[in-house]
Amino acid sequence: QLQASGGGLVQPGGSLRLSCAASGFTLHYYAIGWFRQAPGKEREGVSCIRSSDGNTYYVDSVKGRFTISRDNAKKTVYLQMNSLKPEDTAVYYCARTRACGIEYDYWGQGTQVTVSS
Repeated sequence: QLQASGGGLVQPGGSLRLSCAASGFTLHYYAIGWFRQAPGKEREGVSCIRSSDGNTYYVDSVKGRFTISRDNAKKTVYLQMNSLKPEDTAVYYCARTRACGIEYDYWGQGTQVTVSS
């Protein structure tokens, strides 16, 4: 199971940290990705962190603002989001995969992020 949390309402320029808590499987064997879906738009991959070496990947629109990290001991993956913009408003989901860039086989429920003044 994957449980995403940490969403909320924040003003432009603000920060949020999302958490993705894993249970029922061994987190360190899997890469974890964050995705988002805004109303009327397709789901977009935001970031991914590998299991083997912790290498990270970001979509261009969040580079330099978002940071993905993992704590395998706590079975949790985080997405630190800084300098938030209204266009970051979306439901954010975490999902697991054997490797970033291939099919994700398990998805958590989403957490809403709203960036608005």
